[in-house]
Amino acid sequence: MRLRLTVLAALAVLVGCGDKPQPAPAKSTDPASPVRITLALNWYPEAEHGGFYAAHVRGYYREVGLEVDIVPGGPGSPVPQRVAQGQVDFGVVNADRILLARAQETPIVAIMAPLQHSPRCIMVHAAAEIEDFKQLGKLKTLALDPGPAESAFLKKKLDLSAVEIVPYPGNVNRFVLDGPTYGQQAYSISEPFAARQRDTEPRCLMVSSLGYDPYTSVLVASEKLLAERPDVARRLVAASARGWADYLASWQATNGEIHARNSEMSVEILEFGAKELKVLVDASGGPIGRMELARWQKLTDQLVELELMKPGAVDPSKVYSADYLPAAGSGSR
Repeated sequence: MRLRLTVLAALAVLVGCGDKPQPAPAKSTDPASPVRITLALNWYPEAEHGGFYAAHVRGYYREVGLEVDIVPGGPGSPVPQRVAQGQVDFGVVNADRILLARAQETPIVAIMAPLQHSPRCIMVHAAAEIEDFKQLGKLKTLALDPGPAESAFLKKKLDLSAVEIVPYPGNVNRFVLDGPTYGQQAYSISEPFAARQRDTEPRCLMVSSLGYDPYTSVLVASEKLLAERPDVARRLVAASARGWADYLASWQATNGEIHARNSEMSVEILEFGAKELKVLVDASGGPIGRMELARWQKLTDQLVELELMKPGAVDPSKVYSADYLPAAGSGSR
């Protein structure tokens, strides 16, 4: 249901810089005159964007003085470039795409990572009796989008020489029609439900179990915006974190809004996705949206190993900032 598809100076210290210029003052947080900003999604509205929509539906953005226009994406949406060029204020991008964009000197910064674990999986038929990745050789056909780094990781990690690799169709039609010899990439929060709706029982092999687990649905901003309007970023992150907590607890009203914006996502599939997201967001291990240098470093090393970017092209410590998270200490990383 989706086709998924950065070298940079350190951010200037925003407050108390002596002779350095001060950032532009934040606009009023008076809900009567909110700051209007745009948030571009990396795909059509779905459950993986639920927390952002919850913040909108529940009025959390307006409570902090923001009027957020959530702009849907689609196949090949160039969210990093749009954010960097100021065409939109903020964007939603997966962590590996952020690193690849930074390797191309696209000055974006991750400021919140709602999904701690990736929903990317390989979906096979339960009847195929494939229980781990080493058994994928039983397949005749595997549908993968050649663009995403996950595909490159799987091809390098696994022996798929006996399997025909075909383009990912963006739906479950061939999965249902071709039967147990056919497998495909999927998101665990959506495609499995769609398959079951068509009387087909799937099994999901999570790519994260192989060690490739990029933060997903990451909120990003440009260096320029963070330097000029840090308070807007902090307000957006705080309200979004609140929205994600709300969505995991009570998703019904938000799913109604997502369905209204993307009628292909039924309320039932969105409910399935919201329940599955609880494990992926993993609020038990710390505040929603948290990020760690070790995770960014590991992902950087993996992309270099896959020859998707050159060694030293990206400093992972500069790719993200925890300064905008509600619980983050000043200057913490």
